[in-house]
Amino acid sequence: MSKTFISAHLKNHRRSAFFLSFLLLLITAASAQQSVRLRPRDYRRDIELVTTEGTIRLRLSDSTPLHRDNFLRLVKSGYFDGTLFHRVIRGFMIQGGDPVSRTADTSVRLGEGGPSYGVPAELRATLFHRKGALAAAREGDDINPLRYSSGSQFYIVQGRTFNDREMDSIEIKRLQGRKIGPERRAVYQTVGGTPQLDGNYTVFGEVLEGLDVIDRIANGAVSSNPPNRPVKDVRITRATLVRRR
Repeated sequence: MSKTFISAHLKNHRRSAFFLSFLLLLITAASAQQSVRLRPRDYRRDIELVTTEGTIRLRLSDSTPLHRDNFLRLVKSGYFDGTLFHRVIRGFMIQGGDPVSRTADTSVRLGEGGPSYGVPAELRATLFHRKGALAAAREGDDINPLRYSSGSQFYIVQGRTFNDREMDSIEIKRLQGRKIGPERRAVYQTVGGTPQLDGNYTVFGEVLEGLDVIDRIANGAVSSNPPNRPVKDVRITRATLVRRR
């Protein structure tokens, strides 16, 4: 689940000046977002993502407070409004949260934008990559061995179902021998998900309503260049805190 910060070299002084101005704008926006005050009632709210493909309702986990508070502040500051689900892989996940995606041309490869900070990993055994899991994207282990999460980029699992043989293989090849317990295996066999990501990325919430929207987005046509970007833009028109039902 690659997420790289902005590091492109521009070809001339005009483009460099534009790039530096844009980067300063992102840093300023990140600082403003971090100053957003959370109130006690905010912790009793769910998140509603209104997208061009339908509405997704999310609940954040209190067992991942750093990610919870960061996501709440992002939503309250309007950070996600107008951004795209810029990376979509059928049978795997849909990824969003890149602020550059608001105005990016269809030829632009996205996934490098975000605040100038990361969020410390909060890997919890009780939170795993079942279908509908909300998790944080991050840089790879080679440059991010502590597995800090991106400050804003997230993904929602679509996944697929797995059989015991496939999960046995994942334990050996992807989880370095860590076992997938019987209860979790039952979920992956019936509900589905992405067990190969467990213990490697922070899961910090889940979809309460809108799994059909996740499927609709994940199953849509995507480009090969840039790779995995929906051919038709899928935009988060509004992200808000809403009263729990």
